Amino acid sequence: MNLLASRIAVKIKNANPEETHSIEIMQYSLGIIFNTLLIIVSTAIISLTWGHFAESITFLLCFSILRLASGGFHLKTTMACNIVTILLSTLLPFFITFSDSTLWIVNSINLIIVIMYAPNPDKNARIPTFLYPILKLISIVIVSSNFFFQSNVLGLAFLVQALTVIPWTRRRTQ
Repeated sequence: MNLLASRIAVKIKNANPEETHSIEIMQYSLGIIFNTLLIIVSTAIISLTWGHFAESITFLLCFSILRLASGGFHLKTTMACNIVTILLSTLLPFFITFSDSTLWIVNSINLIIVIMYAPNPDKNARIPTFLYPILKLISIVIVSSNFFFQSNVLGLAFLVQALTVIPWTRRRTQ
């Protein structure tokens, strides 16, 4: 994907060198777009094949929306992120369902985690700290919505995402 993004960025720059951003900025932006499309298209194709399209796309959408507000752990490579996200969004809704009582427990765990740890933005994100309480509130509202919807897929998507906001490694003291 990065090679494709790089080639397209160079062609765009050559076509209009005066009114375009740097090749690096365009390559970065195109890389995000292409990787997002890869995840969506792959999830759609796999889930259509298995007959769980609505569940997988719902999982992917809800996971992504909560991730925007809550942040969370990032994998080391884009390829790893793509593969893990595709596998999670296609396999989990296909294989895992909760009983009503278990779903209440999962929803409660999700809520506790986002109350305690969200937001946990990426170190490269430039989100002003004054927005953190708003992002926490948004995360709480999103996760709490499943107490109303009572959806296995939402509970599962929120659980997977909530687990990524927990700081699993200790921070070094200086």
